[in-house]
Amino acid sequence: MAFSRNHNIIFMLIPFLIILATTSFASAGLLPFSSKHVVIINKLVTRQTLIVHCKNKGEDKGVITIGPGDSFDFRFRVNLRKTTVYTCTFTWPGNVATFDIFRADRDDNPKSKVGVCSECIWSIYEPAPCRDRRDGGQPNCFPWAS
Repeated sequence: MAFSRNHNIIFMLIPFLIILATTSFASAGLLPFSSKHVVIINKLVTRQTLIVHCKNKGEDKGVITIGPGDSFDFRFRVNLRKTTVYTCTFTWPGNVATFDIFRADRDDNPKSKVGVCSECIWSIYEPAPCRDRRDGGQPNCFPWAS
């Protein structure tokens, strides 16, 4: 009898969780395992080819070559503890720079100054990486880590 009752609760809980995950709670970064899409666009003013190598603790996205104006993207889910970080090394002639292209504390936190992004679009310029805003406003630019 107890198994039957637990079984019914599980079947009622699954649709509820699916609905919850597809509502504004998920896009606001309030749920664990939120889906993210990072897009990196080569906007080097010098029109040089950009070589990008992104990875986190458990996943290496490989070395990618991005031509002028072209882009590279990848998808993932934020971990339960919301500590997900993807660090990228950017190389172009005469330069090597690193930057955390995704940090859960910055990009999946409604209290951060730049807010939550489900599609995190980054324009890479020589002086700084900039996260574009969906509303077309001034992008948020950050200093290179190195």
